[in-house]
Amino acid sequence: LLHSHTVHGSETNNSNRIMKKFLLLCTLLAGCSSEKDTNVSFLALGDSYTIGESVLEEHRWPNQLANAISHKEFSVTIIAKTGWTTNELADGILQAETEPKYDLVSLLIGVNNQYRGWPISEFEKELYELIERAISFSERGKSNVIILSIPDWSAFPFAEGRDLTKISGEIDAFNDIVKKAAGEYGVIFFDITDISRMAPYNSNLIADDLLHPSKDMYALWVDKIINSQEFKNIDF
Repeated sequence: LLHSHTVHGSETNNSNRIMKKFLLLCTLLAGCSSEKDTNVSFLALGDSYTIGESVLEEHRWPNQLANAISHKEFSVTIIAKTGWTTNELADGILQAETEPKYDLVSLLIGVNNQYRGWPISEFEKELYELIERAISFSERGKSNVIILSIPDWSAFPFAEGRDLTKISGEIDAFNDIVKKAAGEYGVIFFDITDISRMAPYNSNLIADDLLHPSKDMYALWVDKIINSQEFKNIDF
């Protein structure tokens, strides 16, 4: 009987040890799951560059950014349309269904103002209004708002036969305003225009429509953003 009791006691101890290990594993897994399941809401405002004209949804730069941050679970909302100018984006925001606040907000707009030859003073006024709107969407205010420079479409094959110097110069002038506005509002500015100007030297950076970035170029944007100290300092 003593032997039987000892065996039974041994089985009980083994069962207890197994149960403890199981509970510990569950705790560890729950901790990992909890970290990964932390949902970060990301609102991306813009035009064709944000909606990812000519690339798949998962290859849009906001989606690539969300996927690149492996320790967070992102939900991406995009308010953008090919061809939109600043005033059309403003109208689109009013018509869209949005959450009251987001953990991260991005803004990239202005190329169509330049393309249509609209006054740069009008762009500046409407850009400031859009930045204020972006900040109002941010859960943590200006610290969680990022604004990207306008890509230089003169570097893409679509622009062949046009005055490339004029286009590039106008893009620079528009981006001077974007950078200035970002500084005045205290939002984070990322210059991706230099990456867009790599297009003539690498056809893999150009989408099939010969005007927009490919998934590879968007990946370079994302690398520049997430590896910056400014982005690493963002508290989601």
